[in-house]
Amino acid sequence: MYEEFFNFTRKPFELVPDPDFIFLSRSHKKAVTYLDYGIRERAGFLLLTGDVGSGKTTLIRDLIGKKYERVVLAKVFNTRVSVEQLLAMINDDFGLDVSGKDKVALIRDLNDFLLEQYAKGNAPILVIDEAQNLDAELLEEVRLLSNLESSHNKLLQIVLVGQPELRDTMAGPELMQLRQRISVSCHLTALSRDETTAYIMHRMEVAGNREAVVFTEEALDLVHGFSRGIPRLVNIICDFLLLAAFADEVRTVTAAMTHEVADDLDFERTYWGVGFPARVGAPEPVNEAGGETLARVEGRLEVIEEDLGERLPRALKSFEEAMQRMHGEFSRRIESNEKKVTGIAEQLETVSYAIESLVLSSAGRPAAASFARRLMDGVSNIGVKK
Repeated sequence: MYEEFFNFTRKPFELVPDPDFIFLSRSHKKAVTYLDYGIRERAGFLLLTGDVGSGKTTLIRDLIGKKYERVVLAKVFNTRVSVEQLLAMINDDFGLDVSGKDKVALIRDLNDFLLEQYAKGNAPILVIDEAQNLDAELLEEVRLLSNLESSHNKLLQIVLVGQPELRDTMAGPELMQLRQRISVSCHLTALSRDETTAYIMHRMEVAGNREAVVFTEEALDLVHGFSRGIPRLVNIICDFLLLAAFADEVRTVTAAMTHEVADDLDFERTYWGVGFPARVGAPEPVNEAGGETLARVEGRLEVIEEDLGERLPRALKSFEEAMQRMHGEFSRRIESNEKKVTGIAEQLETVSYAIESLVLSSAGRPAAASFARRLMDGVSNIGVKK
């Protein structure tokens, strides 16, 4: 509707996964590098997770669109199925006949096909999207498919793509063997504030006009806040913002316009639901009664602050004076005790000399020597106790 007004060749914020619009944030670049390495190196199981709308499917379609040498791909996007249905979809996407065949026949046909591809030098890859819908039993069946092998190599490489709860399912003890076979694992995180801005500009540029509209910094803050950096939600709100700008015949997206569009969409409730943090930048509701109460509290705080301003210096001065008095009293007592201890020590030293003289003069007199030893022991005890 608004493409001609903004000189776009196509809509920049469509929700369908389109590899032409792929934007590589830091975590997306890392995921592409890891997945590309895993596919080229035949690294067994590959795992890609991310929140709803984080760009997993777009990334996988971009990966599929690349020309890997001798790669044969099968893609499964519907995972709320039974074991037989899953096998049938895999075989069907590899181009095999699945009509009227049971699980045993489907596995036999798949094994024959993989051996044939191996003989031709091809590398079959199975991509299972929305893999978080697979329960532990189905995931174990998928693991068993990786056991299809020649005498030297695995015949099938498997890429699991799903939401974060896929990792929770795989954490169960019954899937330990599957976890051990994950050779490459990566997770897509939300866009940062700067990445959100770059993402918006990138999509408008791919659509034919990077300068179609100007987003104010406040509007970009709000877009990132409402979307939490999830690309799909950025697309939703930006599509409606362009529609609003077209309706008003303006080429600047403002914070007020962003708030209005988010309110019209009931964005928080519709896309995040109950229990998530409130949106960024939302104005707080005004409560008149609350405002009056706040004014009274502020007034009371001013009185308290003024009162403290007068009382606090006096209290501090009194405290300092009391501390000085206590310090002087303790100093006098310590000095007095030190003099008493010194006097006692001097007296003990005099007594010790006298006893030593008595000991020396008591030689040959047992009674005198015994008395001298008792005196010596008594002085020693006094010395210990002092």
